[in-house]
Amino acid sequence: MDYLQKFYDRAFGWLLTFGPRILIGIIILIVGQWLIRFINRLVKNYLKRREFDPSLETFIQNLVAILMQVLLILMLMQILGIQMTIFAAVIAAFGVAAGLALSGTLQNFASGILILMLKPYRVGDNLITQGKEGTVTSIQLFYTVILTFDNTTVIVPNGKLSNEIIVNLSREGKRRLDIELKFKYNIDYNVMKDLLLKSVGEFTSCLKEPPPRIGLTLLDMDSYMISVNVWMEPHGFEDNRLALQEKILDDIRAAGIKLPGME
Repeated sequence: MDYLQKFYDRAFGWLLTFGPRILIGIIILIVGQWLIRFINRLVKNYLKRREFDPSLETFIQNLVAILMQVLLILMLMQILGIQMTIFAAVIAAFGVAAGLALSGTLQNFASGILILMLKPYRVGDNLITQGKEGTVTSIQLFYTVILTFDNTTVIVPNGKLSNEIIVNLSREGKRRLDIELKFKYNIDYNVMKDLLLKSVGEFTSCLKEPPPRIGLTLLDMDSYMISVNVWMEPHGFEDNRLALQEKILDDIRAAGIKLPGME
């Protein structure tokens, strides 16, 4: 009976000591879980309003939820009086080791998040980067996939794209095509200007705004040079460039005008 009484006394003392902490911990756990779900809904609605990329949206929601769950667990451990010294040391050591081992990967990961948030380019944009020109077909958290115009798939780590120069050919919604033509002085400039304006005006892929610009760019000893500046859509730019140059050449020949070297 003495042993049983001692057990009851110790249990009662333990309950008096830790009971309030456990009760407070349970209350904080319930309130914390509700608060985490509430904040997660706010984050989800915010990301939808800002039209974030779906993959980034899911990642941010999960990251916020995990971080809040970890904070809640640490708070409960502190309330219950559990020593966190060893736990914190293990986490710190693991974090240092993982950071050293995955430094390049983590850089690409962080760069991918920045790219998806800041959107310097989007899927479908034409880019020039790392000596390659092509269309962005996919943006992942670690890399970006570019399909070049000769049908080659190029996978570029996001760390390269966030730290080096990117030329986005599609962002402004239009591109300018520059064509230069040389003529002898015996060919009237005004005649050539009217002919080129007619050729450009008949080419349906040339945008009406901004209007085309045609003018003299060089006066040489025996010839002059005309520059033709027209605006086009970014997509299909190369095909339209070739087609317009072919049309201009055909129109010049049809008018009986000879370019230098055609005599």
